[in-house]
Amino acid sequence: MSVRSNKKVLYSAALGQFVEWYDFVVYAYSATVIAKLFFPSSDPTTALLSALAVYGVGFIMRPLGGFIFGSLGDRYGRKAILAGIILSMGASTLLIGLLPTYAQIGVWAPICLVLLRLIQGLSAAGETVGSNSFVAEHAPPDRRGLHVALTYSFANLPPVFAALLILLLTQLMGEATYEAWGWRIPFILGGPMALVGLYIRTKVDESPMFQKAQAARQISHSPIKEALRDQRKQMAFGFSLAAFSSLAFYTLSGYFVTFLTASVGMSRSDALIANSIAMLVAFFTMILGGYLSDRVGRKPMLLAALLFNACISIPAYILASKATLPSAIFAQTLLAVGMGMFSGPVGIALLELFPTKTRFSASAISYNLAYTIFGGTAPFLGAWLVLQTGSLLAPAGYMAVVSVAVLVVCLFLPETSKRAMTAHEGAAL
Repeated sequence: MSVRSNKKVLYSAALGQFVEWYDFVVYAYSATVIAKLFFPSSDPTTALLSALAVYGVGFIMRPLGGFIFGSLGDRYGRKAILAGIILSMGASTLLIGLLPTYAQIGVWAPICLVLLRLIQGLSAAGETVGSNSFVAEHAPPDRRGLHVALTYSFANLPPVFAALLILLLTQLMGEATYEAWGWRIPFILGGPMALVGLYIRTKVDESPMFQKAQAARQISHSPIKEALRDQRKQMAFGFSLAAFSSLAFYTLSGYFVTFLTASVGMSRSDALIANSIAMLVAFFTMILGGYLSDRVGRKPMLLAALLFNACISIPAYILASKATLPSAIFAQTLLAVGMGMFSGPVGIALLELFPTKTRFSASAISYNLAYTIFGGTAPFLGAWLVLQTGSLLAPAGYMAVVSVAVLVVCLFLPETSKRAMTAHEGAAL
């Protein structure tokens, strides 16, 4: 494969990741406004929890999406499935921006909001695994970690873009105007952005590994059945890896702005600035983590990152609780480094557990099940833990416990960095 073709694959996958996750995370940054407009209540905390619960609803569809898109991707190819995914995400995001509020149509407003979040969750289920598989199957063997991490890292930029866009809109419009109608703009922008991503994705070739498997008639007609029958152990490892990855990512991108504003009492502008800086740090550390995993292996990087996260979770929340901009930046930077160094190698480590004929299905199912349980609940559970315990450190304790549990599992994880990702080769452990 030529260098030019490989770059085109990287560009298309990275842009697709950006558009897909911009559409998904913009809801999290609009949670406090959505709570007022779609879940009116005399108790602001109850309204906020309702809005965050709808954020989590988007994850309910992810296991189903993993089954659907994983099976289709293994049977018919990666390229067409990724095109459909980005189109459905863009359409549902655009429609959220056009929804009437509770004051206009009553209970139908939150019902429609939930339905659109379900569509978002369904499409998000195939994006990360599909894009990462597409890139990994094009990449040179000794640079798979770097290439996948580079693509995967673009999931960190949409929170930055969304946060800065919302900050700019609120500064230009004022809070009152933004809450009246300005909040719709970030959602509406998701539509045309998705069309750009769709156009780019039509300009790349299908995965060469899938093409070889197709030519050799090694395509599975029942990839899900085969994966569940023969690769349960690998899928258990994949679930564990995705459990911490999802918790770390959605705590930082989906919950921390709410934590700083609703629980700590910081201004929204300071919270968004601090979070944007942290997500940029995560972007670069993910790329570094993937690069290093090509040099020293996936397993050492994953173990080191989990140990780091277990040690810094509580100190980071203590710093954030001081409610100053420097402390919030430093606290989230610690979390971003820990998340990035784990998520950098985790994308390729998950894919290398499976052969080509079941890679999309097995990875998407284990990945999305973990993201539903740990990622989808992260914002709601974080807010609930603070409310129930009265302690701002409760979410940190939860993250530390999960990181230690996944670390124990990773002690038994095989090293896969030198494993061939060929169609004929299984993933026996």
